[in-house]
Amino acid sequence: MKILQPNLEMPFWDRGQRVAGVDEVGRGPLAGPVVAAAVILDPACWPEGLADSKTLSAKRREALTEIIRAQAQVGIGEASVEEIDRLNILQATYLAMRRAIAALPVAPHYLLIDGNRLPPGLPCPATTVVRGDSQSPSIAAASIVAKTWRDLGMKMIAQHFPGYGWETNAGYPTKCHKNALRNLGVTPHHRRSFKPVHDILWQGKNLTD
Repeated sequence: MKILQPNLEMPFWDRGQRVAGVDEVGRGPLAGPVVAAAVILDPACWPEGLADSKTLSAKRREALTEIIRAQAQVGIGEASVEEIDRLNILQATYLAMRRAIAALPVAPHYLLIDGNRLPPGLPCPATTVVRGDSQSPSIAAASIVAKTWRDLGMKMIAQHFPGYGWETNAGYPTKCHKNALRNLGVTPHHRRSFKPVHDILWQGKNLTD
């Protein structure tokens, strides 16, 4: 596992500036919100072992999330299923990122944002970092926090809507989830603008017409 070094953060830290890493999780699922996190690491005390959240076990992500929240400044933002369907997933992702940045306890001077497109309406200068969660510890920390938060939320929703496997698939289109969609139907937590969900709703409408 690649252990990340703060090469992107260091120029800002050297100037005494706060730099926040920003990442999101949940663009691909058929159900649940999209979640973003913004994290400002403390240059004097930041967690060891930060890495791309996808390379870490759930247990390790949860342990790191506790450390990050204790040692860093953290903001979390969500965009709901309704907002995803109304705005589209890209704009909803941008909204979640802006909310995460606004939720930071202190204002950042600069943002490092995972991806290749900057959200509009940011409160300070920013740079995109392609595959940032494998290059920047700040972005990696944000990805870990966002994924842990969203996975926990999906497990809680799964208790009220059993059968879809959200406690393990987090709303992604696994075989189990798609079979449950066909057999159990669409829930209020499903993204109706996403094709597999839209198609089932359309089929149901045709059957009742």
